[in-house]
Amino acid sequence: MWRWILRPLLFTLDAERAHHVTMRLFAALVALGPIRALVRWWYGTSDARLRVSAFGLDFDGPVGLAAGFDKDARWYNALHALGFDFVEVGTLTGQAQAGNPTPRLFRIPADKALLNRFGFNNRGSEAAAADLRDAHIEPVLGVNIGKSKVVPNEDAASDYLASLERLQSRAAYIAVNVSSPNTKGLRDLQQADALRALLDAICRRNEALAADRGVDRPPVLVKIAPDMTGEQVDEIVALCREVGIDGIIATNTTIAREPLTTPAAEVEALGAGGLSGAPLTDRSRAFVAELYRKVDGAFPIIGVGGIMNGDDAWEMMRAGASLVQVYSGFVYGGPGFVRDIHRTLQRKLDERGLTSITEIVGEAA
Repeated sequence: MWRWILRPLLFTLDAERAHHVTMRLFAALVALGPIRALVRWWYGTSDARLRVSAFGLDFDGPVGLAAGFDKDARWYNALHALGFDFVEVGTLTGQAQAGNPTPRLFRIPADKALLNRFGFNNRGSEAAAADLRDAHIEPVLGVNIGKSKVVPNEDAASDYLASLERLQSRAAYIAVNVSSPNTKGLRDLQQADALRALLDAICRRNEALAADRGVDRPPVLVKIAPDMTGEQVDEIVALCREVGIDGIIATNTTIAREPLTTPAAEVEALGAGGLSGAPLTDRSRAFVAELYRKVDGAFPIIGVGGIMNGDDAWEMMRAGASLVQVYSGFVYGGPGFVRDIHRTLQRKLDERGLTSITEIVGEAA
């Protein structure tokens, strides 16, 4: 039904409009208790072999939703009902912002890819924090924070810290986004000196806030781009060890345009933006494998990019990811996407006679 009726119908709409219409309707539907229970029963998976412990957190399984889908932290419980083992909301910025002009999200169906130049459109961390303050949160909730467009890079730390202070109490983990290609100058924060100052400030404030509340601090992860050189990756790994980062999310979208089978002129006509989906499968997996070797067990990795089915998730974990996140694969795969990934992982565990998904992490790196 999804492949032959619902997806073709939705794909006749502008991509961003289809996203919002679908999620608003679905969230309203599953807000009804009996329907949510039915959705969970149909799409959920319970298998102790899929459980993962990472960053001091326990996950029912390894499959999460990447940031950018639930930008304003409104739909996390509805998405959890579809089987996601964790949901990362955001990117949320210190100030509310409209993002880049529309249209800014494009499908490239022949390549099962998406191209976006959203520019961190969101209602701001203060508004999101107000809604989250007394909310019942069902999934393991990651909160992704980024820099407001109007804030210069030299003042970035204060902007990130404002969001951290507002959101920390409701976050299972904090993800620091310095890798979106759609905010001018943001990737400059991946340079070693700038990133050291930023992450050190965030880690120190995270510790202090947790101490004031008398609770354990949420782990801090940094999300990096796939367009980095080996030397840059070395610097970031060393820096993360130095300041006490708990993990790395690899990777964000790419500014590269290969490999694509869609004619170059058609892709070029879409304009600037970050590419995601199937064209990133090999690139992101190789990046994670290299990163896994460099990290050498110092902290876990969340693998993102081009995970379009259960086989891709399995291979990303074999490359070195303790957890995986999806986005474009979910857009193309529909509501049963996570369930299908879980079933593939279960089948492969059966074939190998393994008792835990964690046994495969890094075996192909």
